[in-house]
Amino acid sequence: MLSALMIKKINHIAIIVPDLDSSLSFWRDTLGLTLTHTEEVKGQESIVAFLPTGDSEVELVKPTTETSGAARFLAKRGPGLHHIALEVDDLDEMLMRLKEKGVRLINETPVVAAGGNRAAFIHPESANGVLVELYETKAG
Repeated sequence: MLSALMIKKINHIAIIVPDLDSSLSFWRDTLGLTLTHTEEVKGQESIVAFLPTGDSEVELVKPTTETSGAARFLAKRGPGLHHIALEVDDLDEMLMRLKEKGVRLINETPVVAAGGNRAAFIHPESANGVLVELYETKAG
């Protein structure tokens, strides 16, 4: 069994949106969350808005192309929950252990995520229909 010690916390919950401004009118202006910044994540062909909530964040993800994975997700399912990101101590070790257990991965090696952090996604087929991002921070 995987050690729970390798997972530190829920780093963020990502919500896929077609328009950042209209989405911010709810998350920031209605709910009162603070927008700390937005960032273009070229490798994932998206713009992400960060709204901290205690030790975690709500991230609004807007595709920047029509062919990205995020754009395909939005076209197929519409706006809403995209993924949950679990922060891990050692992403390489976690990926190795998941591969050994036969877990289907979207990324078998880490990719560069927002802020220069490292990430890899577990396929929803292995996670009860949920897209799970494993997330390792530069400081972590």
